[in-house]
Amino acid sequence: MRKLEFASPVGVSLSILVVAIVILPTADLEIVSIDPWSEMGRFALGLITPDFSRVGELAEAIVLTLAFAVLGLVISNAAGFFLSLVFQNIFVRTFCAIVRSIHELFWALIFLQIFGLSPLTGLLAIGIPYAAIFAKVYAEIAEETPSPAMAALDHRAGWFTRYLYGRLPDLLPKFKTYSLYRLECGIRSSAVLGFVGLPTLGFYLETAFSEGLYSEVSALLLLFYVVIATIRLWVRWITLPLLAIAALFVLPWGVTDIDAANMVRFFTQDIVPSPLRQEDATLAALGPWLQTLFFDQIVPGSIATIQVTMLALVASGFLALAQFPWISPKFLGPAGRTAGHIALVVLRSTPEYLLAYLLLQFWGPSMLPAVIALALHNGAIVGHLVGRQTETLRLRLDLPRRRTDRYFFEVLPRVYPQLLAFLFYRWEVIMRETAVFGMLGVATLGFYVDSAFADLRLDRAVVLILATAALNIAIDQLSSRLRAAARRSSELTVSRPGLQFA
Repeated sequence: MRKLEFASPVGVSLSILVVAIVILPTADLEIVSIDPWSEMGRFALGLITPDFSRVGELAEAIVLTLAFAVLGLVISNAAGFFLSLVFQNIFVRTFCAIVRSIHELFWALIFLQIFGLSPLTGLLAIGIPYAAIFAKVYAEIAEETPSPAMAALDHRAGWFTRYLYGRLPDLLPKFKTYSLYRLECGIRSSAVLGFVGLPTLGFYLETAFSEGLYSEVSALLLLFYVVIATIRLWVRWITLPLLAIAALFVLPWGVTDIDAANMVRFFTQDIVPSPLRQEDATLAALGPWLQTLFFDQIVPGSIATIQVTMLALVASGFLALAQFPWISPKFLGPAGRTAGHIALVVLRSTPEYLLAYLLLQFWGPSMLPAVIALALHNGAIVGHLVGRQTETLRLRLDLPRRRTDRYFFEVLPRVYPQLLAFLFYRWEVIMRETAVFGMLGVATLGFYVDSAFADLRLDRAVVLILATAALNIAIDQLSSRLRAAARRSSELTVSRPGLQFA
């Protein structure tokens, strides 16, 4: 009985809330900037006075951002599809779990050491983790989708032929839907790659922000939101290959020369632990090196990463609870829902890394900007998904007229398990983003990774990145179990007998 109570949505929610409350007093949530509000005022003025005078450069930033995203999506989609066919293999599942747990920016930092600022760095940084994500999602879609046509096919036909004609027609619509969503994620990832030097939106935003050109920042953001909001208008399954071909010609392939010697040196020297590079090196020398790295960087970085992650997870949940009525027909009319949709599109379309970067400029390098950025972005995503779920709810004929009563006693109990499932799905994403926020100055694992790259201690950087991967995998396993519990609870949430529904 106690196990059932703990696995219930309320029990799980209270457990996570208690953890966040325990963490809160030790978290660094101070505003350390001297005069943050005047700077935020200047930024707000820039937001309402966008400057499109350099429209050529702004358009180039958007086009390059789209080129990296589209081409990266096509490559990762194809690779992920074929990996999904063998995803049941334990080695493939483990490989994909490790690969997708490493953030795109960490992949970009790795490939910068090999390929420099070549477009290949950006494409691989997006393509490799996205391929692992596609493999996992496609395999799960295939597992959950029935395929009655398979039984009618001749068993003498090859396995792939039977899959192609018996399974793929049922799976393709879902694959298309997820690919479109992943393209939106790819555009955000592509924009963020500009912060490591690639010529995407982040590069121009960082430059404009550092120079105090807030009106230009506003223009870039507006163009970015328009691209995200209209993605369903200009992306079609048929046009995607054409966009990928165009992206091949748009990307600046002649920026740097790719040197094979860099690749050889990276794998044979750079990432080899420094104690093992000595002529008389032994494995015994590796122990003290790993011990120092573990206690001085991995442990404090992991603690800070977990602190920010848990606080952001709880804050995201509260925001999602407040925001899903914004787009629900059970609470608002067409005009109100339109305004709600616009607000949520802006919040969920802005990359967490970019939000954190902006807030850090105003408030200084504490955990507060990271928590707020993660909560705003992920709360909007979960709020949007739950709001869409309410569209199909059948409400009682004797529904309370007061919206607060309708919210707390009719709608919320029926959507809360699904809200938790969405939130737990985002948990791993929040952890990945939290780790990489260290590159902005927050003392998470990414801070030590970025410092290692800056000091050209690539051996330390690789170990630290693997530590972030291990932490993400642990969170992913925990969130998967909690999602399963929330899903079972959602299946048990049925209409109460004896009530009439509209």
